[in-house]
Amino acid sequence: MSKMDNLRAMREARYEESRARARPTATPVPTPVGPAKAPATATQAQRTPTLAVVPDPPEPDHEPEEALCGHRNMSGRTCTREAGHAAKSHRYS
Repeated sequence: MSKMDNLRAMREARYEESRARARPTATPVPTPVGPAKAPATATQAQRTPTLAVVPDPPEPDHEPEEALCGHRNMSGRTCTREAGHAAKSHRYS
């Protein structure tokens, strides 16, 4: 056998292995026989879990500082414009 014949045989063997792995198994799926059972009904108390009431955190007494955009450029500088600014460009410092 030549080198090309060996390569072709190896390629065909790998192809058959991959096809065998991709094929679904030949196990049949069992189908239910007979009348279908009605699902069990749950009461309303069983369906809704009880949730603990958590109080809201207290609001701070001072006004929050104006948040900055914080966009960073490639050199590591950050944008000094306000957060969510409408300008298309950033001001870096």
